Amino acid sequence: ILCLASAAAALDFKYHHTEELEEYLRGVHAANPSFTHLYSIGRSVEGRDLWVLVLGRFPTQHKIGIPEFKYVANMHGDETVGREILLHLIDFLVTSYGRDPVITRLLNNTRIHIMPTMNPDGFEATKVPDCYYTRGRYNRNGEDLNRNFPDAFENNSARIQPETQAVMDWIKNETFVLSANLHGGALVASYTFDNGNPVTGSLKGYSRSPDDDVFIHLAKTYSSNHASMYKGTGCDNRQTFPGGITNGYSWYQLEGGMQDYNYVWGQCFEITLELSCCKYPPADQLEKFWRDNKVALIEYIKQVHLGVKGQVTDKNGNPIPNAIVEVKGRPHVCPYRTNEQGEYFLLLLPGTYVINATVPGFKSMLKTVEIPDNTGNFSALKQDFSFPEVSDKIRSRVVSCPKTPLYQELTRASAAVKPTVHILVLMTVMLVIFK
Repeated sequence: ILCLASAAAALDFKYHHTEELEEYLRGVHAANPSFTHLYSIGRSVEGRDLWVLVLGRFPTQHKIGIPEFKYVANMHGDETVGREILLHLIDFLVTSYGRDPVITRLLNNTRIHIMPTMNPDGFEATKVPDCYYTRGRYNRNGEDLNRNFPDAFENNSARIQPETQAVMDWIKNETFVLSANLHGGALVASYTFDNGNPVTGSLKGYSRSPDDDVFIHLAKTYSSNHASMYKGTGCDNRQTFPGGITNGYSWYQLEGGMQDYNYVWGQCFEITLELSCCKYPPADQLEKFWRDNKVALIEYIKQVHLGVKGQVTDKNGNPIPNAIVEVKGRPHVCPYRTNEQGEYFLLLLPGTYVINATVPGFKSMLKTVEIPDNTGNFSALKQDFSFPEVSDKIRSRVVSCPKTPLYQELTRASAAVKPTVHILVLMTVMLVIFK
């Protein structure tokens, strides 16, 4: 144990390959067993574990009222900065817990999952580091993992990879509320949607989600706390990002992306963080990257406590799973539902909202709430719902959102409108000519 603790303490600013990364994570857990938990969500194509280290007061299991947060890095194997700064984030959190009051409160009220690498095979395959592109971007089967998820707008024909399936199962089995995935090759915070259609505003070059205001806030939180991202200068003169943020679709259209999947199917708000102009920079730059991102990483985690949370229960106080809980005026294409403990978490900016709780077969319950900014208190506003007419013998049936494009029918309806508009314009022109 002393050897492991020693290994955990000695985290250098260098690139850690698979064996070193595993040794470090095991050492951290051995040295801090009371508030860390190490587990693998699955294996890569070549059989490498997809390790996750959890930090929090209750590291081994979900506790009611404590939101789940995650960071995922190295999804593209040749984009390496995120992989290393997440190791240094772990080091900072474990050495600050019990010493720094803010970090201590953060870990006591949040369960934080950190996956340093989602694509270990790609990282190991990158033999010659390059700033722009290597084959290590893809997994061992040559698939781009950030084009590999089900898509809400189009049929994604890509075969689901082991790494992708592991993350999908992970999202399904945890109550994640907020997330970020770390990339390289640009300097910007990008937010959902990455794909779109006329229903979400794609004709205007922007794909707007029902929670667009929250996503803008999340992206700005990271960029404004980063050493230089907020300047929006990008990586060359041709590309600028005002405020250091961008709507994913406005930047470039992407099918099968992970952040859209999290939001639509996982009820988890995720943004994509591009942290370095050079995908695989020299190791001697890693310390500066850590300093540039340190504050932003912490401030972003705090945003998991935005908005409102609570439980939906029956007349006997038993939790009701799969009840729909949403804000009036911002319905999700796949309705947000309570977990097995009857819990819900809704990220919302400060303001007045009407929360609609629905147990199928019973009258909906509406409650108006005034939401403050509680991120500094590390707890979202608590608002429970109790259905007195529901007994513990009645349960909402388990409803899984289909993996087919959920905006497909809306797209057809939208497309059907276009010819009609064109015909009306043509008729108007003809009428003017005849007159």
